[in-house]
Amino acid sequence: MRLPRSGAGWTIAVFGLLALLLGALGLIWPETQLRLLGFEVPAERAPGDYTGTFLTASSMASFNMGVYYLLAVATEWRPFYRFTVWFRLVTFTVFSIAVLSDVAPGRFFGVAAWEGLGAVATAVGLWWDARRVATGSAGPGAADDSVPGPGPGAVPATDAVH
Repeated sequence: MRLPRSGAGWTIAVFGLLALLLGALGLIWPETQLRLLGFEVPAERAPGDYTGTFLTASSMASFNMGVYYLLAVATEWRPFYRFTVWFRLVTFTVFSIAVLSDVAPGRFFGVAAWEGLGAVATAVGLWWDARRVATGSAGPGAADDSVPGPGPGAVPATDAVH
């Protein structure tokens, strides 16, 4: 896999790698994942407690999402980068509401903050990449040089206007 070719690509790569690793952690050591999130890990689960089932499903979703994000980085799929900004802000909002309404423990706000900060970092990366192209200072490796456009290392022009 190639390294990211843009500032926004680096933010997506970091999130993708962490999503993949944390998803794997939840699949391999679910109790550790629960403790990291601030949830209790009782010695024995009551009948009808589907915490393990839910954790397996959400961990697999996280693992898959990590793969999707890394694939987007490998192809410098910039529309996907922009899409993630909005939906990570929605995720930040929903997770924050869950903590504020006592549906989730306070420690779970770390997940919300991670989503919100990640969205802002990607938005700043997209802005920075577009600004570099607009000023002509995009250096080698700034974007996918296999995409037809202004030349190697430049962010595609369609992204410069967004």
